[in-house]
Amino acid sequence: MDVLRSRRVIIAGAGIAGLTAALAFAKRGFSVDVYERSEKLEEVGAGLQLSPNATRILDRLGVLEFLLPKAVRPHGVILRDARTLSELARVPLGDTAERRWHAPYLVAHRADLQGALLEAVGRQSSIKLATGSALTGFAREEQGIAVTFDRPSAADRAAGLLLVGADGVWSATRGLIGAGNQSSFSGEIAWRTVINAESEIGRALARIGAHENVTAFLHSGFHLIAYPVRGGAAFNLVAFTPGQRIAEGWSDKTNIAPLERALRHTAPMLAGLARNAGPWTAWPIHTVRQPTPWAAPGIALVGDAAHAMTPFAAQGAAMAIEDADTLAAFVDAGSDDLASALTAWEKTRRPRVEKVARRGAFNHFAWQAWGPVALARNLVLKTMPPEKLAADLDWLYGWESAAS
Repeated sequence: MDVLRSRRVIIAGAGIAGLTAALAFAKRGFSVDVYERSEKLEEVGAGLQLSPNATRILDRLGVLEFLLPKAVRPHGVILRDARTLSELARVPLGDTAERRWHAPYLVAHRADLQGALLEAVGRQSSIKLATGSALTGFAREEQGIAVTFDRPSAADRAAGLLLVGADGVWSATRGLIGAGNQSSFSGEIAWRTVINAESEIGRALARIGAHENVTAFLHSGFHLIAYPVRGGAAFNLVAFTPGQRIAEGWSDKTNIAPLERALRHTAPMLAGLARNAGPWTAWPIHTVRQPTPWAAPGIALVGDAAHAMTPFAAQGAAMAIEDADTLAAFVDAGSDDLASALTAWEKTRRPRVEKVARRGAFNHFAWQAWGPVALARNLVLKTMPPEKLAADLDWLYGWESAAS
């Protein structure tokens, strides 16, 4: 293989996973071509949580300096009873997180993380970014892989060592490699909105400390998360309810009746949120069935393209960031035998991602418990010291890749 192709990586998708992968490969001396099917780079959605296992990587890739001015470093994660607003448990973050896990825990708007990633990418001459480019096919060649993209003006062709599919839960790359292009609806709807911190609801949230914490309101059959974004100027709200499958993407046309029903019998501050805190966007939570292959000769999937999971461990972005960085490390170390490098990467990553998915499933069960199970949960949480709750997350937040 010629030197140029052996050090060139093609990435499909310019979201969190794709841009992080571009930076991780560029840091290791690769040339990177990123193709994004959307004409404009704009991150839909609202807020996200970035735990230390993710911010540690973002710092190393030069992204954190651009994100910190717009992010918020919460003091803790607080679990509250949605009916009474009483505190059930608290996981200390802030300075405690940095001392324990050696990196900050941040909450931010997705658009702010996207902007920080683009700022870092723009400073790398070895990264080229093309929008309005839809992946249409690929071919394995003696010297690597060739990929074709449809663009408004004409088709484009790129050749290199590796194609990275970072194109999300409805990944075109996943379908091309025979891993199955179908995701499955989880039965849960995420309802999201962002409200001004100075609004009546924003001030009410601040009075119970939500302006400086991630607050989870637990109730039978649903839960709601609130945390500050945009440097504290706004609150991100996201509620999770059972629901029927809707359009495959964000929708602001959805009937909010399921959200209204879920909020009944909660504290007055929460009960009126469906009507008073909108407009809400609804997102059908899809997962990718496992074990879906994450790699094939010359191709690797990262983030939601490989293993879209429910958001109940707040690790979707973090797993994409970990995937991207570790993939670049394995490929860099094993580019002379790419097939073995990809196999080793998937073998290393899969157990961790599966463990995170199991933690999310446990959180979903515990946070939306009913009746006696909910009562038992509350009793257990109230007896758990904050230090013990933090220690229970060491495996997740304290993780560092041996390959990086």
